[in-house]
Amino acid sequence: MKKLFILFLFLLLSCFQCFAENIVLPSETGIVRELSFDDTANIQETQATKQIALIEVLTGEYKGTKRYIDNMLTGNPAYDIPLKKGDRVVLHLEPKNENIITADDIDFFVADIKRENAIWIFTAIFGILLLITGKKKGITSIISIIATVLLIFFVLVPAILSGINPLIASVITGILSTIITLYLVGGFNPKSTSAVLGTSISLIFSGLLSLLAIYIAHLTGFAGEENMFLYTARPDLDFTGILAASIIIAALGALMDTSVSIASTINEIHETDKSLSITSLFKSGMNVGKDIIGTMSNTLILVYMGSSLPLILLSSNIDLNKFFNLNQVATEIISALIGSIAILVCVPATAIIASYLIKKSKNNYNFNFNNAD
Repeated sequence: MKKLFILFLFLLLSCFQCFAENIVLPSETGIVRELSFDDTANIQETQATKQIALIEVLTGEYKGTKRYIDNMLTGNPAYDIPLKKGDRVVLHLEPKNENIITADDIDFFVADIKRENAIWIFTAIFGILLLITGKKKGITSIISIIATVLLIFFVLVPAILSGINPLIASVITGILSTIITLYLVGGFNPKSTSAVLGTSISLIFSGLLSLLAIYIAHLTGFAGEENMFLYTARPDLDFTGILAASIIIAALGALMDTSVSIASTINEIHETDKSLSITSLFKSGMNVGKDIIGTMSNTLILVYMGSSLPLILLSSNIDLNKFFNLNQVATEIISALIGSIAILVCVPATAIIASYLIKKSKNNYNFNFNNAD
């Protein structure tokens, strides 16, 4: 089993290499060496300010070259990229014509501020703290996180872009992520198997429920600006299916957490008193599940509300009847509710399965990756 997981991770890394080669928009890194302003644009009706930045290219074929790049500031913080001397930026490269001979045949544009250093810093903090607090389980947790990210970027995304039904692709991806995560963290035993089955059942249920909600509420799948950008690039995609997929992936973490908590509780109760019947174990699991339901549902609601805070603030400037019927608002509310309903299904489903498997198990399989050589 351990070799199987290692082989699977190797295949995921192979997929990463395969899809990493498919670069649509080439980009390089640059640094702002000098900066000046041209306010003559203020005379025009646009009231724009032009930054003239001398940027040195730091990576790629044109490394070491410098060129002046115009950066327009329109006063709209959503689209403006205000630059300062010393800023590292992402440069978008675009050929002027098909025959590229020198760097002068390439147009450079400032795509955005380079932020990946901050991402790496906080990733390092997270990883170090996870290893300190989790020790061996922290290592398996990191492996499972990497596997999940690889599954989403290099299995789910290519599957959807290639025309596979987003709902089916997301359910399969979610189940694969659940299997890898729970068996790596909890070991190959009845407890982990119960959690895997409980999460999988809940995922399938939430997928079907999301399709029903999209149909009844007439949701379009265009709940944000990024959806419009995607539609511009790929109008052939199933956007309602992508919405259903996003609901499933968003609920996956909470479902895994819930199922593991229920299965672990039933397993510990069984280890303490092995004379308890399946019914008694189930009742104990449900008693714990009642407490989990409140906190996990609240967690999901808060996650969605936190990500939609600008929408909530917008409610003060718009009629509430119109507000709650906006496509974006209805999408966020229904997504949170479907995730919460899936948790309500996950608790009894996991409790039933765990009670049966743990009670009936004769300990003929119990392999823990954290204790393996």
